[in-house]
Amino acid sequence: MDWRVYEPYGASRGAGFYGTALEYGHYLWHRRLLARAILCLDRAMGVDLIGTEPVVGSWPIPYAGMAWLLREVPRELFCGNPRVHFQHYADRMNEPRKTLRQWRAWACWSITRQVRPELEGDSKHEVVEPTESEIAVGLAAHGLSGERERWERVRDGEF
Repeated sequence: MDWRVYEPYGASRGAGFYGTALEYGHYLWHRRLLARAILCLDRAMGVDLIGTEPVVGSWPIPYAGMAWLLREVPRELFCGNPRVHFQHYADRMNEPRKTLRQWRAWACWSITRQVRPELEGDSKHEVVEPTESEIAVGLAAHGLSGERERWERVRDGEF
């Protein structure tokens, strides 16, 4: 597998793309390419879903997968600094689905802070970091049904 797995979807970012992004991320994880696997989960979180698609029933928004990757990564593998990645990603988001994607990035930033507390944020990047409560409200307002609760469980270590 390589980046061409996305070619059949063109500009479409629906359920098929979502499943492919998750599968490609899994493939990259097994090849010990963690930073690229994280980017695949980012891409999956940005798709246009309503939550009733069969693939979402089988593979919910991958907060648990993100937490697992961050927790299980062998420390000798390069993964950059996911906390900084999500901080920058959330602050520099663009359309489509900008607001939803921002809240999901902040949710992953929060998970990273819990799972990898040794990773520092970018102190030179001037951005207002949201509180856990603000992330919960953002996910409840813009995410899929039950997404906020799923994120809260993962954030609290239940994955």
